[in-house]
Amino acid sequence: MATDKRYIEIIRALSEMIQQDDLKSGDKLPSERELSDRLQVGRSSIREALRGLELLDIIETKRGEGTFMKAPSSYRLVDLLLSFILKDDQARKDLSETRRIVEIEALKLAVYRISEDEVHHLDELISHSKMKWSHGDFPVEADYQFHETIVKACGNVLLYNIWKSLVAFNKEAIKESLERKGRPPESIKEHELVVEAIKHGEVEKALEAMSHHLKNSRF
Repeated sequence: MATDKRYIEIIRALSEMIQQDDLKSGDKLPSERELSDRLQVGRSSIREALRGLELLDIIETKRGEGTFMKAPSSYRLVDLLLSFILKDDQARKDLSETRRIVEIEALKLAVYRISEDEVHHLDELISHSKMKWSHGDFPVEADYQFHETIVKACGNVLLYNIWKSLVAFNKEAIKESLERKGRPPESIKEHELVVEAIKHGEVEKALEAMSHHLKNSRF
């Protein structure tokens, strides 16, 4: 746990440095060596922290060029989330509850704003999940992308960034949920019900199906 806390402290320090230096989308971050010297921590710790910020969609690494800022994000939100992650069981429950609230609100918007291509992609993800499960594999990535596609389709970038921040560190929970006996086919069926409601523009049915799904997912 001490290592986890140290890791979070380094990410927070990097986030604060980004704010202090007023780095904007497209700006290049200092090198790992410079960050290591500035923050007085090892380069391996800097690498791990940068991976964390990349998961939160704040930065991106371009091979041979360096690390750059991505589209504007809410660093105050990141700081808040980092203070919760890995803290205790109640904090994790709070994160899970918040994620469900955000996803339901995003779905309300997505039913009206989702494109035909995005609906087609949801169908493809369901088919891929069925294929993975037929081979005895848990469709973890397809499950994640299914929910991400719906939230992204809401058209609200801030809402999407909030959702992504809540889920980025918790993909393992998706795997644990799917590993429960009989859960994968149930989850796939629940996904189908959500998509069917979206296709018909039935907001209440979509929300009911998603609420049922999230409750059963237990993450």
